[in-house]
Amino acid sequence: MSILKRIPPKRRRLGLTDYRKRLKLVKSALPRLVIRRTNRYLITQVIKSKLGGDETLITVTSKKLADYGWRAGFKNTPAAYLTGFLAGLLAKKKGIGKAVVDIGLHRAVKGSKVFAAVKGFIDAGVEVAASEGVFPDEDRIKGVPIMEYYKSIKESDVETIQFSKSDEEVYMNLDSHFSQVKERILKEVGGS
Repeated sequence: MSILKRIPPKRRRLGLTDYRKRLKLVKSALPRLVIRRTNRYLITQVIKSKLGGDETLITVTSKKLADYGWRAGFKNTPAAYLTGFLAGLLAKKKGIGKAVVDIGLHRAVKGSKVFAAVKGFIDAGVEVAASEGVFPDEDRIKGVPIMEYYKSIKESDVETIQFSKSDEEVYMNLDSHFSQVKERILKEVGGS
């Protein structure tokens, strides 16, 4: 008598998909706010689960922020918030009023960039079930720690490749740059 062993799906074997978590999200029947990080960018998508395959309704990468005047890094907390904010405004325009968060295999770490993107999505006016305690504080969202670190590097006169020399005024006033870009996104996407 041969004993056949059931082989799990390839994405489970490779550690790419948690099917139990995915099933719970799909059963909610709400569009999923999918947030993924790469080495250079943050990707925010709104995906609707359908029979036969998912349908991507909106995709926004943090690189898109350059179109609105963002001159700082694309993978920091302020960029994550603005990416979520832009995706939320686009979702509202498409008539999406409620979504469920899908962070995939990312760890749910309080104050992380993933939750900064969720906070931006919520601030754009889309309802998402998330605890206020997981979001980064306002200073981190506006980039105050990055600005203070940049100023300390400039004062100590240390050579670093972490920041580009051409954007010195951006990093010296990152909180006001953040506010300007947020207003521009709101004016161009939310106001029209």
